[in-house]
Amino acid sequence: MSEQQSSHPADDGSRRRRRRLGVTAGAVAAGLVVLAVPVTTLALSGAPGNGKAPAATPNAQEQPVSIQAGRKSDVSPAASPTAAASDYHAFISFAGAGEVAEVDTATDTVLGAPVSADTTEGVAVTPDGSQIFAAQTGQYSVVAFNTATKAKTTIEVGAFPQDVAITPNGQQVYATVTGGDSGRGGSNVVAVISVATDAVIGDITVSSAPRQVAFSPDGSLAYVTTETNIAVINTATGKVRRVIPDLAGSPQGIAVSPDGKTLYVSNPDAGTVSVIDAATGLTRRLIKAGAEPYDLAITPDGSTLYVPDMNSDTVVAVSTATDKIVATMPTGLLPGSVGIVPDGSQVWVGNVESGSVTVINPATNTVSGTITFGAGTSPLDGVPFGMAFVKVASSS
Repeated sequence: MSEQQSSHPADDGSRRRRRRLGVTAGAVAAGLVVLAVPVTTLALSGAPGNGKAPAATPNAQEQPVSIQAGRKSDVSPAASPTAAASDYHAFISFAGAGEVAEVDTATDTVLGAPVSADTTEGVAVTPDGSQIFAAQTGQYSVVAFNTATKAKTTIEVGAFPQDVAITPNGQQVYATVTGGDSGRGGSNVVAVISVATDAVIGDITVSSAPRQVAFSPDGSLAYVTTETNIAVINTATGKVRRVIPDLAGSPQGIAVSPDGKTLYVSNPDAGTVSVIDAATGLTRRLIKAGAEPYDLAITPDGSTLYVPDMNSDTVVAVSTATDKIVATMPTGLLPGSVGIVPDGSQVWVGNVESGSVTVINPATNTVSGTITFGAGTSPLDGVPFGMAFVKVASSS
């Protein structure tokens, strides 16, 4: 198929749900999590539009809690023996707190909250750690934070960006502008931001309600889940190369195998994970992965896929060799996000309702412990949605 911009499908009035997990603006302040709601109530208010920012002042920001630096988790080094050798810092976006927390993965100690961003869901860090990008899902912008100068730049991208992802070469940021989902006020744009200038350099038209982004290992392709399919984007040209239909419907999370040959896509409504051949776009099989598999992540060696099941408060480990579940581990309440430390030492699961992170030892598929981020506050105010990891200089 020749490269072309994909069209924005007409609204058929049926208005399918973008996700089952949503947090209303009022609920964030009150510490309530709402299930089975459309995206227009996902901590968002403001009139529907075409995905572009209105002239009026954007939504008032809610920041009911603060991340507490110096908090140590109950993660046991003995339970996760490789953790102590991990020279990575984690950055976790807390939608309810309006902050991005920084955590030392070697000690699982909270270092602070370097970035504030309204109802932030997606977070990404450049490979050299010089900039942090956070999607202000409650606004019309992405925040760029310079870790050296502490300068903060607000980049307008359009209504309610959900995810941000940085190309492997560290030069561009892809931000999904989800808007009001697939109905009135919806968006079909992925904004491309230059890391060098902290400015939008172009928009890529995909199908309605773009959600999450993952890149091929060489960075030549970007895969974007939307309301009905997966857009495959040529990053050199900024054009949609092809569209892969999702047989299960309403895809959300996406991960690419380390060899670039396989795509894994979560389907919360169907309770499945699609295993897709990246070359042909054909679905090889559907893995039953619980009631609502929202996010997913694959280990650096490509051997295991981790999928949180929100409605059972567990995370499952799937062998990519057999596409079978090999372990099920308990988490906190409503696990909705997952990330893996790039050295493969730990798997982190964000618990939306508990406001915590469950740490899994992938060597044994056992729970090492839990990271909490604040005392004396409602855990529901946290809402850890996105995770990013960056290698730091060794202290030894």
